[in-house]
Amino acid sequence: MAAQTAAAAAESAPASWPLLSQGAEARVYELELCGFPAVAKHRFAKAYRIEAVDARLRKERTLAEARCLARCWRAGVPAPALLAADTARYTLYLERVPGRTAKAFVDAFRDSAPVAVRSVLRAFGAAVAKLHGAGLTHGDLTTSNVICRRPPGDAADAAVAGVVLIDFGLGATNASVEDKAVDLYVLERALVSTHRDADGL
Repeated sequence: MAAQTAAAAAESAPASWPLLSQGAEARVYELELCGFPAVAKHRFAKAYRIEAVDARLRKERTLAEARCLARCWRAGVPAPALLAADTARYTLYLERVPGRTAKAFVDAFRDSAPVAVRSVLRAFGAAVAKLHGAGLTHGDLTTSNVICRRPPGDAADAAVAGVVLIDFGLGATNASVEDKAVDLYVLERALVSTHRDADGL
């Protein structure tokens, strides 16, 4: 256990990186990479797992997500650009996408800018169609895993320059029809549980 704690400390992110978010498997940090706005997604150690098993799982999942993002990029699926992958530290370095999540966008503008909300949701649907058309699945399609890209310059609050799918930790690159159906079912349930009057969306 002591060795695992020491290893986790050795691979932790620099203190200068602000923490943006944390999920069950990873922490996401904000940083500059060669002057480029980026994020680092680090899969942290799980103390309840055997150390060797934990290391193997984190490496495999880091590689799998990197492959999925690379496939998205080649297929024209709107996803963050993969800048680098450090499997020794279980970390992906990705483009930092400016903007708010689709969940936050819908909550903020559903009543005041319904046309903009419909446009965002149509773009979300088109992105999912392109993803599935490329033989990929996301694994956790929710409006929290979509960024409404903010246009450059002084744009209106409801202005959006496209949507970007994020968090491909559960993504797959050899998806069957059934896998894609599960993706859509997860999305439907997420909409119902997250947004009031989801049928109106």
